[in-house]
Amino acid sequence: MVLSHGVGGSDESVHSTFASRYVRTSLPRFRMPEQSIPKEAAYQIINDELMLDGNPRLNLASFVTTWMEPECDKLIQASVNKNYVDMDEYPVTTELQNRCVNMIAHLFNAPLGDSETAVGVGTVGSSEAIMLAGLAFKRRWQNKMKAAGKPCDKPNIVTGANVQVCWEKFARYFEVELKEVKLSEGYYVMDPQKAVDMVDENTICVAAILGSTLNGEFEDVKLLNDLLMKKNAETGWDTPIHVDAASGGFIAPFLYPELEWDFRLPLVKSINVSGHKYGLVYAGIGWCIWRTKEDLPEELIFHINYLGADQPTFTLNFSKGSSQVIAQYYQLIRLGFEKRVPKLMQGYKNIMENCQENAMVLKQGLEKTGKFNIVSKDNGVPLVAFSLKDSSRHNEFEISDFLRRFGWIVPAYTMPPDAQHVTVLRVVIREDFSRTLAERLVLDIEKVLHELDGLPARVPSGDLAALAAAEASQKMDKQREVISLWKRAVLAKKKTNGVC
Repeated sequence: MVLSHGVGGSDESVHSTFASRYVRTSLPRFRMPEQSIPKEAAYQIINDELMLDGNPRLNLASFVTTWMEPECDKLIQASVNKNYVDMDEYPVTTELQNRCVNMIAHLFNAPLGDSETAVGVGTVGSSEAIMLAGLAFKRRWQNKMKAAGKPCDKPNIVTGANVQVCWEKFARYFEVELKEVKLSEGYYVMDPQKAVDMVDENTICVAAILGSTLNGEFEDVKLLNDLLMKKNAETGWDTPIHVDAASGGFIAPFLYPELEWDFRLPLVKSINVSGHKYGLVYAGIGWCIWRTKEDLPEELIFHINYLGADQPTFTLNFSKGSSQVIAQYYQLIRLGFEKRVPKLMQGYKNIMENCQENAMVLKQGLEKTGKFNIVSKDNGVPLVAFSLKDSSRHNEFEISDFLRRFGWIVPAYTMPPDAQHVTVLRVVIREDFSRTLAERLVLDIEKVLHELDGLPARVPSGDLAALAAAEASQKMDKQREVISLWKRAVLAKKKTNGVC
């Protein structure tokens, strides 16, 4: 017979969480509470609020990985308390990062000898990687201009208007002029010829995007390299190229191995890639790889010894977790380039092919509705960007808003200059977005279109003034009608005065 024993005292943590006073009274939102609360209550309060967040798996706006294998989750949890910067205390973690750098450098065809190690660094994402690459370009340009006795106070960088906001941050934070090649309707990436035309002696580099955020398209890095080599030969300059492969760096080597975009091109001096996108790791890991040691100025590297040993460091931050570095190494050795075993298809190549196939399923489903123009390309990052053929009654923002009722997070946005009049919706296809979900999304989009067709047409912003004027005119007409009726009533009453 099992006996139950009561527990005395005032320890509220043994009581029902939802029956305690801690979930019945509100906590201060912007000040630390005066008293502590039981751990169960704190967990439940936070967990309840987090339930109102969107479902990461249905967040089709993000390129960032939202699923990893349970075995990798265990490694992440086991290393969550390791500070990556303590290299002397955690030498194995440092070794794993170095292995990742070399694997990625070889994937990008870095010109390394048999015993030569790659030059690169792990970062918290591509934004930090781009800042570091930009600083290296700026310092190399400054050193070159100083050696030639020329002014070095007006550096610039040439990009397309489709670049991610981190490039604008770099330009503003580190005082570099950003020269953007404008887009045009139907051509939503940087035009290599226009980019080269904008290059001058003060250009520290031209940034090409391998996988535009807007429509997933790869820019023509090979053509850019050829045009820029010709201009360098004519001018005597040595303007280099940086490839922002945040999204496409883990796609092109597997889906388009013949495409020349990486260190096979002589002017490509550095490449960044996001491990937390198609590198298949949770948010918080990026990589920057340099072609050679000469492309990363030594004066940018700091050496510290107050953690136990001499440690070189080239980062914008100091402390950071080790979990994502370990997770990246897990994925690289777990998946490999391509793995074929009976009844099982694994490896980065197979995963990317699956993403591309699901993108085609979604694209074909949208085309069958007859309502959309497809803006994205078949070759590039596996995503589908699309716009309404007829937006006179309802627009893409309304579709995005209505899809949230089904749980889907699908962004709507306008293109950069000079294509800002074009509005698109975008669905990013990640590893965990299955064919079943793709087919389900098409069905829900059709439901939204049917529901919107039953609603009154929206009023175009340009017609708001006309509508206000019309409403004011109608109001005045109504007032005149009321006054006219009142006058007639008064006159009629006067005519009846004195009648028996």
